[in-house]
Amino acid sequence: MSDNSKACFYALATALLWSTIATAFKIALSHLDPWQLVFWSVATATLLLTIMVIIQGKAGLIFSQFKQSPGLFLVLGLLNPFLYHIVLFGAYDRLPAQQAQALNYSWPVALTLLAAPLLGRKLSMSSLLCCLLAYAGVLIICTRGAFQNLDFSSPTGVLLALSSTLIWALYWIFNTRRAGDPVVGLLICFICGLPWIIGATALFSGFWPISVKGLAAAAYVGLIEMGFAYILWLKALKLADNTAMISNISYLSPFLSLIFIANILGESIYPATYAGLMMIIVAVLAQQHLSAAAKSRTQTS
Repeated sequence: MSDNSKACFYALATALLWSTIATAFKIALSHLDPWQLVFWSVATATLLLTIMVIIQGKAGLIFSQFKQSPGLFLVLGLLNPFLYHIVLFGAYDRLPAQQAQALNYSWPVALTLLAAPLLGRKLSMSSLLCCLLAYAGVLIICTRGAFQNLDFSSPTGVLLALSSTLIWALYWIFNTRRAGDPVVGLLICFICGLPWIIGATALFSGFWPISVKGLAAAAYVGLIEMGFAYILWLKALKLADNTAMISNISYLSPFLSLIFIANILGESIYPATYAGLMMIIVAVLAQQHLSAAAKSRTQTS
């Protein structure tokens, strides 16, 4: 099997894992509150990442990478896993899974908007139109198609879902300033985020009691969403000659996710969800094409 074939396999496996996450979030939140889910899932992911780093013989890199940028890692740990996941789980706690997961896929648009002031990138008219198309899709999903009435199923849930995209975009913008092994770096972020999570969970909720089903669901979220999916995605990107092709495979995930949501959670999928999700993904793909074209022109000039 060629490297490109392996990359496609890893990307498809990642998309399949990602597609189960929205359903897993809702199941977990039926047994845990968002604070408990953040704590137990992040604790599980931190344990997994620690084992992976030790197996790979990279444990010595943990302190050396942290020492290079301690302040940056403290900020990254605050953003992810702490703020991003507590806000995201809060959104899933208030919204149907189909809405929360579709809104979450607008994060590349948030990244485009934030990159302009924070990274000094020019926001072209074409990019702005892509952003408007994506957020028109967001509006359709939020209102279940009744956008003329602005009838949101949960305004707080929508606000949290969109806030999570901004936090995730900020995390990736700050992450571009970090060098070193990516898995070790993610582990350091989780270690730096854990004190925030422990303190917030103790203050606003509690670690116990939780059911076995709740603990199992949280462990699944930690192992899959925060652990194995990330590692498989890194493998796909490392092996692929064409990262754009691999990135496009990831957009199978939200549509596969709707199948799990409908059949496991029993949600009736609104036509507006499909329409809005298509608008978001078309806008994101168009934005990626524009960015690649701009980068190519810069390199040839």
